[in-house]
Amino acid sequence: MRKRLQGLQWLSDTPAMLCWAVLVGVLGALSTIAFHEGMGIVQRLVAGQDGGIVHVTKSLPWYMRIAFPVLGGLVAGCLLSFAARYSTGAKSDYMEAVAIGDGRLSVREGLLRSLSSLFTVASGGSIGREGAMVHLSSLSASAIGRFTLFSQERLRLLVACGAAAGVASAYGAPIAAAVFVAEIVLGVMNIAVLGPLFIAAASANFTMRALGQYKAPYQMLLPEQSWGWSILLFALLGVVIGLAAPGFLKLMNWFRSLFKKTGLSLPIRLSLGGLMVGIVLVFVPDAAGNGYSVVSSMLHQHWTLWAVLGMLFFKLLATGLTVGSGAVGGVFTPAIFVGAAFGTLFGKVLYLILPDMQVPLYFFTLAGMGAFLGAAANAPFMAILMLFEMTLSYQLVLPLIVACVMAYFVAHAVAEVAMYEVTLVRERDAQLRHRLRHTSLNDLVRPADTTVTTDALVQDALQMFLEYPVKYLYVLDEQHQYQGVIAQQDITRLLLNDVDAQQRQVGDILRMDFVKPLHPGMSLDEAQEQFVHFSGERLPVISAEGGRLLGVVYKSAVLEKYSAIKRSLDTSGEVMLDLKARR
Repeated sequence: MRKRLQGLQWLSDTPAMLCWAVLVGVLGALSTIAFHEGMGIVQRLVAGQDGGIVHVTKSLPWYMRIAFPVLGGLVAGCLLSFAARYSTGAKSDYMEAVAIGDGRLSVREGLLRSLSSLFTVASGGSIGREGAMVHLSSLSASAIGRFTLFSQERLRLLVACGAAAGVASAYGAPIAAAVFVAEIVLGVMNIAVLGPLFIAAASANFTMRALGQYKAPYQMLLPEQSWGWSILLFALLGVVIGLAAPGFLKLMNWFRSLFKKTGLSLPIRLSLGGLMVGIVLVFVPDAAGNGYSVVSSMLHQHWTLWAVLGMLFFKLLATGLTVGSGAVGGVFTPAIFVGAAFGTLFGKVLYLILPDMQVPLYFFTLAGMGAFLGAAANAPFMAILMLFEMTLSYQLVLPLIVACVMAYFVAHAVAEVAMYEVTLVRERDAQLRHRLRHTSLNDLVRPADTTVTTDALVQDALQMFLEYPVKYLYVLDEQHQYQGVIAQQDITRLLLNDVDAQQRQVGDILRMDFVKPLHPGMSLDEAQEQFVHFSGERLPVISAEGGRLLGVVYKSAVLEKYSAIKRSLDTSGEVMLDLKARR
């Protein structure tokens, strides 16, 4: 049976991959709809009604606003504990499976984690639902690829298509969904990768439309705007948000550390987080959920400066408590809310300073959303496309570009921290490769003591082998030019066959191409590559012109230099978010 299936591996070729992307897109949309229906079932069972999370929370009496998140946290924690117990060798996170894994996702663990997220979100947890939706979509793609015996590379791409379908279904943004996966998860932007991603995202979007589930989250008819000098205000907004975005991520990390220090089990920890969130919801029910309804209200209704500040404070508190307790979900949508609040605050302050300013406030709100998302996720291009598709307004593009780009570079300069750890790992790998390519061997060259001349006798070489614990001696001519090596094993074999061989000259038995020498202009990266294919501890270094022996480089010295460079990069970015805890 397996041989028959292996004969069908042509189904994973590039043309067929587009067909698989269509199927994955449809399944991604269906899994998103199923997650929504699951939330509705939980809400109806507990609250007697379903709908928007904020709406359901407001309809509950004060004691149920506390009890519902506590119960949701307890169930979510138990499900996570079961998921950890049934953990297999396969990855539990789609980003890990695509970026550093083989594309295999644990079905049982993935379903339990997604179900845990469903209970957290449905009970009012201040966390994004998109994380579970994307994971479910990726899970279905992984199951298809494993059943059809896709190669590792194709399976990773198929799971990436599932992720793109999930993002497209959750946000109604197929272009941004494909770019999100290519830019953040895969780190590759070419048509061979983008093609299947676009097809999967478009198929998911079409399915959502066909089933009446599509809606642009923040669709707005923005007026024509002649920007002029006012475009500089969005550059200033980008600077402000670039300073704030790393602080938001560090705050989430601080909450995680705080809860971990308690040493409580997952069910108790999530129940405690639910209790604290419930207390917040008694007084500020709008802090429930991912913040979508509050952002919509900021765009279409009047908020005072103090109301925005208060809402920002309580929403950050509720999000920190939910994320910190270990709940599974995304911080993608909460980040959009924080960006909206910062953009609104920035616009209101500008109106106090420049009361005659002609730029509508909602432009700052929308630009703040995109800029904060781009800075936090390390993906400004994706953020620009995401906000454009969410609003369906071309008038927003110019200020959005300015704000997103400025926010990204400021955040990148302020702190090496990102919403998705995979982007930091990829950046560090690129920096490491760059440093290795531009670090020469000059500082690592040491004198070569184990040398003999071509006219030396074998018995002299044998004596040197007895004095030095080495496998090779370097052979030089009268002008100190490198000729090759003489190996200890060759001398041993020679003496076993010819007892008079000690009187022969070294030049008669040297090897000229057994050891490939290094050159002083070589980079550390090139030297490492040569050591990979060489079993010895050291390699000779010869001059590019004349072939003179300059010394030797030890493998341990190369590894120590490599480790020192890597440590310096790790130290410069030691503030990182734990990927698994985030989800």
